[in-house]
Amino acid sequence: MSVTKEIVTERLKTVNGPDFTGNIVDLGMVSEIFIADSKVFFSITVPAARAQEMEPLRAAAERVVKAIPGVVGAVVALTAEKKGGGMEAPVPTRPAPRPAPPAAPARPASQAPASHSQGKRGVPGIEAIIAVASGKGGVGKSTTAVNIALGLAANGLRVGVLDADIYGPSMPKLLNIHGRPQTVDGKILKPMENYGLKVMSMGFLVDEETPMIWRGPMVMSALTQMLREVEWGPLDVLVVDMPPGTGDAQLTMAQQVPLAGAVIVSTPQDLALIDARKGLNMFKKVDVPLLGIVENMSYFIAPDTGKRYDIFGHGGARREAERLGVTFLGEVPLEMGIRESSDAGTPVVVSKPDGAEAKIYRDIAGRVWDRVNEERGAAEASVPSIVFE
Repeated sequence: MSVTKEIVTERLKTVNGPDFTGNIVDLGMVSEIFIADSKVFFSITVPAARAQEMEPLRAAAERVVKAIPGVVGAVVALTAEKKGGGMEAPVPTRPAPRPAPPAAPARPASQAPASHSQGKRGVPGIEAIIAVASGKGGVGKSTTAVNIALGLAANGLRVGVLDADIYGPSMPKLLNIHGRPQTVDGKILKPMENYGLKVMSMGFLVDEETPMIWRGPMVMSALTQMLREVEWGPLDVLVVDMPPGTGDAQLTMAQQVPLAGAVIVSTPQDLALIDARKGLNMFKKVDVPLLGIVENMSYFIAPDTGKRYDIFGHGGARREAERLGVTFLGEVPLEMGIRESSDAGTPVVVSKPDGAEAKIYRDIAGRVWDRVNEERGAAEASVPSIVFE
């Protein structure tokens, strides 16, 4: 029996709405329904304040859909406030894998570059995966990530971007990409594209103003799908815009994904650097090479006088990099043009490719790629060879 949206919708009409007022379909609570590989995916919009008590309603909707002949699985998420939130791409029904120890005994810290990918399954077609992270939000991480990605592309590499911030996806706006991704044979998602980048984000799968009410396992399942069930094609590098902070999602992502290295973004002030250290330590603990630190909003040049102002202090990230023995990748100024181009969906590397700010990002991207190759070389050099005599 072929499962259709119409059949699913009719079954969902048997699920009562909150306080038994009508059904969830007629009340407009059900998003667009997505069916792929006999699995059904949708979300239910509920009042944010009542999200916890709506779990039985979500479970009831999932139960009636799973009972439909021909359905092999159903994933139902709760979203809040805005109706029609949508979850229009399949999320794997398997639970997110728990962080597991490497198959082989841990090596000494000096050999970390050779062991950082042990126990982690690679992604076909992707040569290297780079995480761009920060210890806290508000430091310009996503803007930095997208301009580094565009800088890598400008330097001749085939580049993709994975927006791993489930709760606050920003790539659709930063890269001016709209619409929903298509699927290949109803199973694998095709990434969206603009400015020569292949891009996947939860922002393509839900409405922009819809807050996600997802628990940890659902977040990790979504990240797994966006990483491993997307037709990335041949890429030299995938840049992952990590969620801010060092919570469970970030740690699990770092442990499960074969990262070639991590870039930490920080502003110069002490408070941001304290959080940046947490991010650095997180990657160290899971043997992910640290590619370096970027100091964002490093200084401000007054457009009328040309005078330089260190609004947030200056050089803190450089000093921190020197203290930790980590590469300092560069300084990005606090520049109105960077903010305006990002808000317009035309990042400065593509909107003003010959400008000073674009050159800064291209240079940082070049240093990042050099560090990736250094780590690759170190890993290959430390692999023991077996000689038969």
